[in-house]
Amino acid sequence: MHPQPLTLTPLSGIPLIKPGDDLVAILLKALVENQIQLMDGDILVLAQKIVSKAEGRLVDLTTVKPAEEAIQLAEQIQKDPRLIQLILQESRAVLRTRPGTIIVEHRLGFVCANAGIDHSNVAGQGNEAGEWVLLLPENPDASAERVRQGMIAASGKTVGVLIIDSHGRAWRMGTVGVAIGVAGLPALMDLRGMDDLFGYTLRITQVGVADELAAAASLVMGQAAEGTPVVHVRGFPYPLRDGSLNELIRPKEQDLFR
Repeated sequence: MHPQPLTLTPLSGIPLIKPGDDLVAILLKALVENQIQLMDGDILVLAQKIVSKAEGRLVDLTTVKPAEEAIQLAEQIQKDPRLIQLILQESRAVLRTRPGTIIVEHRLGFVCANAGIDHSNVAGQGNEAGEWVLLLPENPDASAERVRQGMIAASGKTVGVLIIDSHGRAWRMGTVGVAIGVAGLPALMDLRGMDDLFGYTLRITQVGVADELAAAASLVMGQAAEGTPVVHVRGFPYPLRDGSLNELIRPKEQDLFR
């Protein structure tokens, strides 16, 4: 039996998202305009920015008052102390710093730069004097599940939803798309105990399938512009099931970079 093709289609026509926007309604309209009818097993991949914007995760730096810890750290790494204050608020721990760079353990459990706080493609809320940044969703798994339930209610189809962001990696240069919110699909596939092509039983193989899909979708979206922040996926080669970001978080005792 040959594997089915994996098709990723960027949805055109997604408007610039504002706080309070109904993402489910926007997605349903975009699917119609792109002549896509949802089927069981389909997945919608959403860029983190549109979820954060819809949830009002915008912060005006002019309203942030940095504490002494943030001021001192900002002096060391030559960053805006107001931004450092937000990074500390969004993080469990600071892991590494150097001038211009701060690596943290985000409160959601993963390791990333700047706690995922973004300046690019971020407009304010009518105050031109503001200096706006965008935080990650408060609970990306819950955000993905809300969108998923809305799509199921509207379509009657069993679908998955993935929220993705761009992260660097310890071993390699360059950013790639990674999953930060998972609903209705596996994040990690455990292949231990299965046989390979030559009958050898796999002993350690676990595949981060949500991250693999996130990277593919990120490639289709593009990194610089926000014109195509949603990708429709058909042909995902694994059965859909309940999933969560926690499947992908490496326990600290197994993290050789700590």
